[in-house]
Amino acid sequence: MPRRINADKPHLWKTDIAASVDQFNQWFMRFAPVAFRSTRVKTIGHVKAALITTRNLRSIDTATLKGNPSVLPTLRMCTAPPLAVDRLIGLADASKNLVGRMEGGKLPTKLSAVELDAELTKLCRIISKLLDRDIFPWLEAAKDPTEHERDRASTIVADRLCSAVANPIVRNAQEQRQLKLIGDWLDARGYRKQGHPSGKPLIKMETGTYTFRMNLPVGKALKVNIPVDVVIQPKKLRKDRLPILIEAKSAGDFTNTNKRRKEEATKIHQLQTAYGKTVPFVLFLCGYFGSDYLGYEAAEGIDWVWEHRIDDLVKLGL
Repeated sequence: MPRRINADKPHLWKTDIAASVDQFNQWFMRFAPVAFRSTRVKTIGHVKAALITTRNLRSIDTATLKGNPSVLPTLRMCTAPPLAVDRLIGLADASKNLVGRMEGGKLPTKLSAVELDAELTKLCRIISKLLDRDIFPWLEAAKDPTEHERDRASTIVADRLCSAVANPIVRNAQEQRQLKLIGDWLDARGYRKQGHPSGKPLIKMETGTYTFRMNLPVGKALKVNIPVDVVIQPKKLRKDRLPILIEAKSAGDFTNTNKRRKEEATKIHQLQTAYGKTVPFVLFLCGYFGSDYLGYEAAEGIDWVWEHRIDDLVKLGL
């Protein structure tokens, strides 16, 4: 059994949890508004484009949606009240697959032209009926909006869209920051960022190199790829010649982590089945990870390094 870093030291958890929460909160207050603002500016641009595409919401019809399926998320936020995906599907009695594809900017490939028209007509009917006319005063006035009216409406709709995706925006910004931190730490110790060819066995990864977001094949009968955030081959090879696998995790509240804690357990079991019981898999944690979460991961044989004590990475043989 390899020496554990934090999983076998519950007497330190309370202090570390408090330090980790403080660290996340400091980062959030400084950087989350910046990440949010830049996304908001981009989103306002998308909303303005959607207004132009739909002739300022006067052409919410099948032809417009067929030509521009990606406007659907914006149109959902143009209603009163704004509609979540499932609510729109329920009200319109529409195809879940169709709406799901349109949310990703595409149309389904298997619907016939007649079925597609029928489904899009249902969506258009609900959206047109529920348009928030307080935000779009030009609809009642039957005239084109002024530049100011369009700007104001775009900002309101963009704020609704951003609120719906606020957590992913923050999570992505935090993930980028965590990876950069690990990369900087490795660079300072003479490691080199270098991709590992996908066809080459993992044990052949070059010593003293690391890569981000690598897909590792697992499964015997059915091969699937699972993404690993950081893969590092130490300068001094381990006995099993396997690189260190690190999953960067951050969380802005305790509830979410307890919901997601099984993900890592599933991942380590898949990795162990594919690469052997000695595969080194650790978490890199910042934020709200409570004792329940830590106890669960420790029981599953998963260890972790706290971001506020990043030098513990040395204990992995790096």
